[in-house]
Amino acid sequence: MQFQVDTEIWPLKGVFRIARGARTHAQVVTIRLADKGCVGRGECVPYARYQEDCESVVAQLEAVRAEIEAGITLEDCQDLLPPGAARNALDCALWDLRAKSEGRPVWELAGLPQPKPVVTAFTISLDTPEAMTNAALAAKGRPILKVKIGGDHDLDCVRAVAKARPDARLIVDANEGMAPDTLPGLLSEARSLHIDVVEQPFAARKDSKLGQMAAPIAICADESFHTSADIEHLVQNYDAVNVKLDKTGGFTEALKSIREAKAAGLRVMMGCMVGTSLVTAPAVLLAQLVDWVDLDGPLLLDKDREPGLVYEGSILHPPAPDLWG
Repeated sequence: MQFQVDTEIWPLKGVFRIARGARTHAQVVTIRLADKGCVGRGECVPYARYQEDCESVVAQLEAVRAEIEAGITLEDCQDLLPPGAARNALDCALWDLRAKSEGRPVWELAGLPQPKPVVTAFTISLDTPEAMTNAALAAKGRPILKVKIGGDHDLDCVRAVAKARPDARLIVDANEGMAPDTLPGLLSEARSLHIDVVEQPFAARKDSKLGQMAAPIAICADESFHTSADIEHLVQNYDAVNVKLDKTGGFTEALKSIREAKAAGLRVMMGCMVGTSLVTAPAVLLAQLVDWVDLDGPLLLDKDREPGLVYEGSILHPPAPDLWG
């Protein structure tokens, strides 16, 4: 098997700002596997929050080059690398290669329903209430907005977005940055502000008090959740989990995580890091199984790779085979 790994930089349309900081470009690692005339591709987005960068991910992959080139299965992949961005790229490339080799789509190989278009949330980056109002107005017609918070005026920001777009449902995402005394006030206004879910209000491992709150809406774990192994202890404090391929380490574990989360009575969001359509495409198949879809990463890029995913407003169509799967 021929194995190629590359790093790429993709400029964003503007500044993407969350509680932990801001950036103006996406850095990704791509994999290309070629075997017997067929090619499989995968992409990942290394994330500093999880002690990853492009250099460390490439090093992880190069360390197992011999095993990859000797030929590995999807099952081998789960043991070859730990959960994270590197395994995500490899796992998704293996699924793509298998689909191309067998002439069958990934959804069929994985026993999933034939994918249909889904409605994705659209992100309003953390900023001043005035700037977030303008961003919400510019997102006219998008029915679900993800509102990033984690600053000094969180309630004012959410209120401003809700006032500007009373027709939209809101996902409020603090990325671990919410002040403890903000959450009760936010939850008390959740219904009037059209909030469906609050995502990761407090830091991972500092969220034990969430289970003691009588929340009128779902509270979703993101940074506190990585793989299916986390589900058992999360059910005490959360109502939902955000599944992302770069956290689970690929399509294989993401599918397992979704099924086990639902079996445990948790609701599920299908999320993504900010990358191109290649990293987002596998998640569209899994989005068929979840309660909320947050797959707007390619929409935040100044230019996506071609061919890319097709978005009609916030309606996201399944990937074409020449993209992935």
